[in-house]
Amino acid sequence: MENLNVIYEDNHIIVVVKPQNVPSQADESKDEDMLSLVKAYIKEKYNKPGEAFVGLVHRLDRPTGGIMVFARTSKAANRLSEQIKNGEFVKTYYCVTEGIPKELDGHIVNYLKKVDNIVKIVPMSETGAKRAETIYKVLQTNGKNALIKVNILTGRSHQIRVQMANLNAPIYGDGKYGKVNKLTNHLALWAGELSFKHPTKDETLYFKVYPPEEKPWTEFNLLKFLG
Repeated sequence: MENLNVIYEDNHIIVVVKPQNVPSQADESKDEDMLSLVKAYIKEKYNKPGEAFVGLVHRLDRPTGGIMVFARTSKAANRLSEQIKNGEFVKTYYCVTEGIPKELDGHIVNYLKKVDNIVKIVPMSETGAKRAETIYKVLQTNGKNALIKVNILTGRSHQIRVQMANLNAPIYGDGKYGKVNKLTNHLALWAGELSFKHPTKDETLYFKVYPPEEKPWTEFNLLKFLG
């Protein structure tokens, strides 16, 4: 599949770059999704009869682009899922915000609840509230925007977007929790780094992918911070 950006694959896993605005798996939109693309790629490349097994072990929200790993065996799927549960599966995000958080680094804990596709911060005691924990660090500012590194310790829907907006620094281009930016139709949120233990080998894998070369990313020194 020429429209699938594969950065690593072996018999147990496949690591790809998810473009922005592509769903991680099929949804009601029936738009092309990553899980189906990876299955089609495996089936075609390896001449698999029937449907190829591909395990979805984590997701990225539709507007978010960046690194995703899929399992090619059930053993790999189980072991990667276990790493996620144990906090050994490390995802690092980068975002550009409109506005600069008052505190330049922080450890945020909120309780989130999704209502009609909008996620809100609610009291811990509210029915359906889910704990959301995030660590962030402002890397660079340009007067009105900030480049921020984010690690999430929980995986709630829209987590980073809601929590940044709550700091009065919504993510650039986020029409849902911030404001529509006419300079881009992309949310400036990117899953840039991923680290995990290989499911069958005694080694830790690390992957890094840069955000698109477009505004607002080009206004910051990404090479300095992503190496």
